[in-house]
Amino acid sequence: MRQSTVAQVRFNTESTQRQYGLVGTAAEFGWLAEQIVVVDADLGVSGRFGAERDGYRQIVARMCMGEVGAVFGLEVSRFGRSNADLTWLMELARLTDTLLIDTDGVYDLANVNDRILLGLKGQMSEIELHFLLGRLHGAKLAAAQRGELRHPLPVGFVYDYDHTVVKDPDEQVQRAVTDLFAEFERTGSALGVVRAFAETGRLFPQRAWGGAWAGQLKWGKLTHARVLQALKNPTYAGAYTFGKTRDVRRVQPDGSVRSARRKRAREEWTVVIEDHHEGYLTWSDYLSVEAKLAANNTQKNARPVREGTALCQGIIFCGVCGGRVGTRYDRRDRKVTYSCQVKDSARTPACRNFSATAVDDAVAALFLDTITPEQIAVAVAAAEEVAERHTRSHRAAELAVQQARYEADRAERAFSNVEPENRLVARTLESRWEARLAALTEAEAALATAKAAKPPLPATDSLQALAHDLPRLWHAETTSPRDRKRLLRSLVADVTLLPEPDAQTMRIGVRWHTGATDELAVARPGPGRTPEAALEVIRRHGATHTSAEIADMLNADGLTTGKGKPFTAGGVARVRDAYKIFGPRTVAVQDGEVSVKQAAAELGIPADAVYNWLRLDQVPARRGPSGRWCIPWDPATQEIYQQKVAGSFRLTPLPPAQRSPS
Repeated sequence: MRQSTVAQVRFNTESTQRQYGLVGTAAEFGWLAEQIVVVDADLGVSGRFGAERDGYRQIVARMCMGEVGAVFGLEVSRFGRSNADLTWLMELARLTDTLLIDTDGVYDLANVNDRILLGLKGQMSEIELHFLLGRLHGAKLAAAQRGELRHPLPVGFVYDYDHTVVKDPDEQVQRAVTDLFAEFERTGSALGVVRAFAETGRLFPQRAWGGAWAGQLKWGKLTHARVLQALKNPTYAGAYTFGKTRDVRRVQPDGSVRSARRKRAREEWTVVIEDHHEGYLTWSDYLSVEAKLAANNTQKNARPVREGTALCQGIIFCGVCGGRVGTRYDRRDRKVTYSCQVKDSARTPACRNFSATAVDDAVAALFLDTITPEQIAVAVAAAEEVAERHTRSHRAAELAVQQARYEADRAERAFSNVEPENRLVARTLESRWEARLAALTEAEAALATAKAAKPPLPATDSLQALAHDLPRLWHAETTSPRDRKRLLRSLVADVTLLPEPDAQTMRIGVRWHTGATDELAVARPGPGRTPEAALEVIRRHGATHTSAEIADMLNADGLTTGKGKPFTAGGVARVRDAYKIFGPRTVAVQDGEVSVKQAAAELGIPADAVYNWLRLDQVPARRGPSGRWCIPWDPATQEIYQQKVAGSFRLTPLPPAQRSPS
């Protein structure tokens, strides 16, 4: 038994009953009831490929085992739409002396005439399938080219009485769909839309297809998959489409055939009718959304805007090897560095690391200087969008309150109209009224939460004044790094770190979307680039003076560090370490004092822990003339250090017998 689709099983019941009636035919031919086996595993399964049908495989297996005397069917095509499957079944029937019986007669495959007749029927069945598919697909394509072929509509659209696609008359549904596209325009990512809906507690509708809830709307939390599904659906742009997917068949190693549905590129869609109906966005907006989603796809080497502070992240390249430049964040000193990301085999000696702050400051200064007064109107429009978004964020909650209030009033009227004596009905209506009142309370609470989630907007005059001062808007604390990156990318295509002949200078190339280019030369900041005049003073006096004395000399001569700051004793000491300039040899530790290593040995802990306490000024000590730490090791000081060791959960002091002698 076989039916091609589940719909045929549900609605073409007469054919199914006729196939089950073959049990009586087999009994009339003389088979006993216990000898008759009904194979109905292929109901609702296409007959194109026998390897995909459990019932077909069951018949073949039992025929090979010699357990089948005859196979009954209404017609030969029931065994398979593929002529190869039918031929294989006929060959097995010939070898096992199995009869094939349908409404036209009994076929003994050992008889060559019966084989020819069944083979002809199988070819006719396969050709019949070709003509049927051709006529059906031709009719569908003709209707689709007129935009009249009906298909399930996404949420937010319905068919009216004359089968025209229109927006859902429910304002709450319209508002939810509008908010989805508005939030994507604001955040620039599908995940940002999900977060925006979650922050305000907004729900999104979904239409059920099939089952008891077929055609009805359900409200639930918005998910990332549903956002992508809506953003990629051209129906929301007012377009009618057909042929966006294609069927692909693959032959598996075991010889079976598997079918899969693959998406086509937009240029390969069979039918595209723009302005077919009223949409929630224009076709150009849909193409813009498509481009933004492609720019967010990191699996295809896209570099979307991230949360970090690096302004040029994602659009910066190395001018030496041509590779991408990545961003490296150092948690210890909170430094941000641009570093070439190519592999070591392709990395050249000229590929260097650059301070992200120096590069970003230079590019931002060029960007702000390039903005013309005509583009101020864009900032004003952005401020108006903020005001509209502030109102739109809680508009959906207001509509939900209106709907809940209507349902509560309706339940109240139904309860008021029932006769008091009819308590069975009154109790049911009363409980329904109470449920509607509870839903109204929840909707009002959600509205209050949505309004409280958004801070009040400033006056329009102040927004316009701020829009005319773009540098102030750029440097405002309320402007997030993501907003600065989006604003920069609106005009700047990419940034290139060009090779420089001078190691102390950075050459930065900026390419605008218009095709114009600019080149910047910026001095590379310190540390590690102390001026030569200061290095000469440190080398000349390093062997005879302390770091503090040399710092006073440098400051008296008006010399500064690589960052333009005054010298300190610690700064001079770091320069000494970097350039191997040794200080005067003096005895630092006096009587009654110990060094850091000696104190650590007495306590049975690592010396790094003592250095950390000294840097944080948590324990008593003094600096010697050479900059070494000297700890007065009296009973009071020892008590302080021992308390620090006892109060630390990370330190495990060594037993006294294992400690090094001081």
